Amino acid sequence: SHCIKMTALQVHLKLYRSGLQACSTGVRKFSLSPNGASQSHFDVLVVGGGTGGITMSARLKRKVGPGNVAIIEPNEKHYYQPMWTLVGAGAKPLNKSGRSTASVIPSGVTWIKSSVREFDPDKSLVRNDDGTQVSYKYLIIALGLQLEYEKIKGLPEGFNDGKIGSNYSVNFVEKTWKALQDFREGNAIFTFPNTPVKCAGAPQKIMYLSEHYFRKFGKRPKANIIYNTSLPVIFGVKKYADVLLEIVKARNIEVNYRLNLIEVCTDKKEAVFEKLDHPGETKTFQYEMLHVTPPMAPPDVIQKSPLADAGGWLDVNKENLQHRKYSNVFGIGDCTNLPTSKTAAAVAAQSAVLSKTISMVMKNEKPTHKYDGYTSCPLVTGYNRCVLAEFDYEAQPLETFPFDQGKERRSMFHMKADLMPPLYWYALLKGRWGGPKPLRTLMHLGMK
Repeated sequence: SHCIKMTALQVHLKLYRSGLQACSTGVRKFSLSPNGASQSHFDVLVVGGGTGGITMSARLKRKVGPGNVAIIEPNEKHYYQPMWTLVGAGAKPLNKSGRSTASVIPSGVTWIKSSVREFDPDKSLVRNDDGTQVSYKYLIIALGLQLEYEKIKGLPEGFNDGKIGSNYSVNFVEKTWKALQDFREGNAIFTFPNTPVKCAGAPQKIMYLSEHYFRKFGKRPKANIIYNTSLPVIFGVKKYADVLLEIVKARNIEVNYRLNLIEVCTDKKEAVFEKLDHPGETKTFQYEMLHVTPPMAPPDVIQKSPLADAGGWLDVNKENLQHRKYSNVFGIGDCTNLPTSKTAAAVAAQSAVLSKTISMVMKNEKPTHKYDGYTSCPLVTGYNRCVLAEFDYEAQPLETFPFDQGKERRSMFHMKADLMPPLYWYALLKGRWGGPKPLRTLMHLGMK
């Protein structure tokens, strides 16, 4: 009798293991070799494996269970892009900013290694570049935005000249550091384009770091530092704009407003800018170093879909992040038309609200939690100083700490450089960090 029981147990275990193996093979076949399966269905489908996509896939897996969430992402590498400000200034190595996509996708979430070619929200499915279709009950779009260097004449080929860099691209961020090191004398020019951008403070951060570098190595007397921005102001929040204006004045930095880079002539080392307030007129600058912030746009696949607003951005409710037309579609991060700065900090705050929104929609309840537009921009002003800007939809400061954050502080620099990366990898991407709101409430004793 004992032997019979053991045999039955062994048979049961064998069948269980073979079932697991078959299940594993099936998932692997779809996610890594999807041509073998023409269609698949998931309770939750996440499109985009950046900050918002990984964060939401972790949160939703805990809600609906392993095996019920899939993420579509073609790239094998995931980057913590806020670190590129410091990479471009030589303060951090590029390899510290990246990890394999496989390592950041939560266990129990299926990775579909492809790109979405077409959204079909009326049928609740997407069509991928590899010919497969994936249907869903709920869709979260987290595609970020696209960089359009080619909109500037002479780029991207101009990056080969050694004097041009861009902290916005993994391909060009180390070129910024090379241009900074090789600088001898002349104009160091930093640009801001005439489009929405992610991390609107980044074009200035590298400028302040470069100025500090020039001072440190005795090059400052021979450097003319110029910031040419398409905007009419140096920063969109007055409190922090006033601080930055004091900094540029004290450090003798030239700021020119309403200028938009349209052409780079590497043979003559010239950068051509259009005068936005005088259509048809241009102004040309010589450069010895040029940092380019490229024009940016919503992903093409969103622009040509029924999910886009008139500007091509994903059209979501600014309070609950649910799509305005399709109730089972949601958006997060840079690809959306949320009227706030596009930052990783904004994604963190949005993820907490979106998680609650989806939970209520799943229960056929009306979402009640509201996103206030919180975003943060650590304005690095040197290799050991930072102004921590935090604000809401109304461009009003929404500060976490119980002291005036409108000042350069060493502590805020170390928070940016040393505390935020592990917070990103081990809390935000795990779906366990929804921004500093609870901390802010505690610090301010419950008062805004």
